[in-house]
Amino acid sequence: AIPAIFSVISALGAVANALAVCVLGHASASRTTVANMFMLNLCVSDLLFLLSLPLWAVYYSLGYSWTFGRLTCKLCGALLNFNLYASIFFITSMSVDRYLAIVHPLRSQNSRNPRRARFVCLLVWVLACACSSPSLYLRDTYYIEELAVEACAIIYPNHTWYLTLVLMKIILAFLLPLIIISCCYCAIGRHLIAGSSKSLEGRRLEKVLWTVAAVVMAFFLCWFPFHCVTFLDLLRSEGWLDSCWVNWTIRNLTPLTLSLGFSNSAINPVLYCFVGNHFRGRLGGLCKSFCACLKAPGEDHGPKRGSFSTRLSSFSQ
Repeated sequence: AIPAIFSVISALGAVANALAVCVLGHASASRTTVANMFMLNLCVSDLLFLLSLPLWAVYYSLGYSWTFGRLTCKLCGALLNFNLYASIFFITSMSVDRYLAIVHPLRSQNSRNPRRARFVCLLVWVLACACSSPSLYLRDTYYIEELAVEACAIIYPNHTWYLTLVLMKIILAFLLPLIIISCCYCAIGRHLIAGSSKSLEGRRLEKVLWTVAAVVMAFFLCWFPFHCVTFLDLLRSEGWLDSCWVNWTIRNLTPLTLSLGFSNSAINPVLYCFVGNHFRGRLGGLCKSFCACLKAPGEDHGPKRGSFSTRLSSFSQ
């Protein structure tokens, strides 16, 4: 079941993120906003990881046997951890940007510009690389006698390494971003409710608040189970929990919780892009322009077909 889940997430997520990258990447300079830059980088990060996900599907289908070589093991493992950090860092950056844009529009007008957004994006990529570098160093192919397979795994030099990296993952990749995101959207919600009578109608307010709630809940629901299982494993390694139930939970639920966490990469473009009217309009315009290009060679075949291509091209502009 896990390989099939990974394959579905990879296929659907890659298509959704690729469409988002195409639309956001083809935006004109005048439409390059801070939010769009964060969206574009988020989708690129998710797309890079999702393209490597089929290798992990094969890995699970072969019973933890890695057949793609040592270098690929290191790169795919590092990319997995890189996306874990980069995706959450970009989501947090977008949440802070939305908070500044909605709650402090005038005060943040000068600070919210494409130049600073590019710097933040670069900073996120650098921080994600730094946080995932231990995985690149420690992950390798190891022969496991119990399973008689060559596995792609991380073997920590000592318990201090394990404790440090697990706590870093839980704090930097979940708890701290969750606190920041929740604070931002709570402040946005209070601001919208306080100014609803002046700036927004009831239905518009309700739609914005539901979108805000969906963003926070998707982040929480996708990654909370994985970090819970990770924390259980940490408690077991410290000797605070040791039972058959805990061992069974960690062994059997880790792949499922990983799948749920990976699905966040496929959900991200839906939450941040496809629910927006402007994005759907630009996607429709891009598709119509593409169809118009396909129709263009047939313009000389008759007046009826030519007029249709002309109307389609003018409508997409």
